[in-house]
Amino acid sequence: MPVARRHGVHVIESPRGRGRQLAAGAEAALAEAGVEWLFFLHADSIPEPGWLESLTAFMAEPANQNRAGYGRLALDDPSPAARRLEAMVAWRCRRLGLPYGDQGLLIHRDLYRRVGGFPPLELMEDVALARRIGRRRLSGLPMVVTTSAERYRRDGYIRRPLRNLSCLALYLMGVAPPVIRRLYG
Repeated sequence: MPVARRHGVHVIESPRGRGRQLAAGAEAALAEAGVEWLFFLHADSIPEPGWLESLTAFMAEPANQNRAGYGRLALDDPSPAARRLEAMVAWRCRRLGLPYGDQGLLIHRDLYRRVGGFPPLELMEDVALARRIGRRRLSGLPMVVTTSAERYRRDGYIRRPLRNLSCLALYLMGVAPPVIRRLYG
């Protein structure tokens, strides 16, 4: 945090857990006058050039105040396995309406509040929010977000996605996130 503060970043402190941290950041941003849109992005994800123009175009369309936008996932790994995983993520987003936080999420403050914001979960907070937004109100944006493939390189391009899919299935079956967290690693 000292590095962030030295660079003029407003640091928000909250209890552990991604859902709690994202919710705390959103509340701090929404307390500021004039903040209409929120853009959430995981720390190991970087939007590629042109991302700001994509967000600006989405925000300029009044109907999008009732929608949320997300980017297309790219992994920082040139392997064919990474391309296959990116294709599976694109399918998951199109068919199931489940973009994850490493793709970025742009949402208007009113929609964020109407759907209840991020729940205080340590895992699956992005899935919970995406499900409350609903597939019909989620739009893929014409932007790419490059995310670290470290976990896939470390755990394998078969084992890590299967673990992630298992975690998602358990969550959708109602298993508590703290239990899922142990499987997720």
